[in-house]
Amino acid sequence: MIAEHQRKIFVLDTNVLIHDPNALSRFDEHDVVLPIVVVEEMDKVKRGVDELARNVRDVSRYLDELSEQAEDLSKGCLLPGGGRLFFEMTHHISDVLPESLSRSSNDNRIIAVTMMLKKENTSREVVLVSKDINLRIKARALGLATEDYRSDKVVEDLDILTSGQLSLDDKTWEAMSEGLEVTPAEHGNSYQVTWPEDMALPHLSSFVLLPGEHEMALRCFTVDEKTRRVDLRDIYPYRTDRHAIWGIQARNLEQNMAMNLLMDANLDLVSLLGLAGSGKTLLALACGLHQTLDMGLYDRILVTRATVPMGQDIGYLPGTEKEKLGPWMGAITDNLSFLLGEEASDVSSVLGQNRIEIVALSFARGRTFTRTWLIVDEAQNLTPHQMKTIVTRMGEGSKIIILGNNAQIDTPYLTAHTNGLSMVTQRFSDWEWAGHIVLKASERSRLAAHATKVL
Repeated sequence: MIAEHQRKIFVLDTNVLIHDPNALSRFDEHDVVLPIVVVEEMDKVKRGVDELARNVRDVSRYLDELSEQAEDLSKGCLLPGGGRLFFEMTHHISDVLPESLSRSSNDNRIIAVTMMLKKENTSREVVLVSKDINLRIKARALGLATEDYRSDKVVEDLDILTSGQLSLDDKTWEAMSEGLEVTPAEHGNSYQVTWPEDMALPHLSSFVLLPGEHEMALRCFTVDEKTRRVDLRDIYPYRTDRHAIWGIQARNLEQNMAMNLLMDANLDLVSLLGLAGSGKTLLALACGLHQTLDMGLYDRILVTRATVPMGQDIGYLPGTEKEKLGPWMGAITDNLSFLLGEEASDVSSVLGQNRIEIVALSFARGRTFTRTWLIVDEAQNLTPHQMKTIVTRMGEGSKIIILGNNAQIDTPYLTAHTNGLSMVTQRFSDWEWAGHIVLKASERSRLAAHATKVL
């Protein structure tokens, strides 16, 4: 237990509860204050069928349980961490707000509650928590302490996200080569080396880039944490016409590493992060078509993505589920046309044969995808909850390919620290049946590559 004067008072904005329905349980022994306007704002959102409305209904049910258990709401409701939850509805905003701030704004009413609590609790720290940047700026201008809601971060430091590759210098590789053992492998050779004590062990299915003028990468197959012996193996060369997949050959080393992960039927999950034009969707589709139509490893290819617009929303789209999703799936149909070449006119018939299906995330719950190659495009716009929902749908004999670019997040209140793409990359980095690679070079065109650098 901490002293009374050390217990903080957190005033929550509506967006905190909408974004994380479990937020009230994350403030430990500190007290939480909900301005009544927050409950009013949630009431306006609860009737939808999207994730925001679902979160609001979860919060409302939780608030109902807490308030039922409290004998006297004026003394607060006990929270799991030991603090108390208070509903604040007695303050008059006209008494504290400066004339320049509107009295009808809900944000300003939340600021007014925070100002009065600070005035009444001089011995305790009062903090306004919001994901609304402008609200935090206004509050700071009035001398209030503010914080972004950070408990929803799935990754604190983006630098710890694995890139799927590690470059060795000459000195390190020379030292590792002293205990080198070389044996034949399925493709080339297997190299057993002792990993240096001062270096973190590589992730399984990650790639080690060897020093020298010739680009050479070895894939990590096994790691013995006790002896620090690591099994590195040659990768399959997809950079030649002879080994092209559906006419697609890797244009750089990173794409070659990605194709090795995509073509490995032993992996259940592959995540590809990369710049616009780096080839993520094309590689995933080409490898999926080869393993589904040519090799028969999978019965079908499913494609889904978050339907979040980049700019102004164009409104509701007419038609069936597939017709509504058509405009969102331009990247898939464009790449299909490229792969089919002269048979591009048959794209619609290929989709109609049920070997390639376009599905909406909204209808994924409750389904089980067996013997399916599932491509999740634009995964940077998925919340952790949505990502968990789609990954847990995967059945036996299936493979999920997660594609995204954390520099192109369009979902409000989602960041590279809080989205589902970062979560799945971090949580599966050491799982033996998953692989991950970052594509850093844009191969769409020289114009697109230059635009990625300078714009």
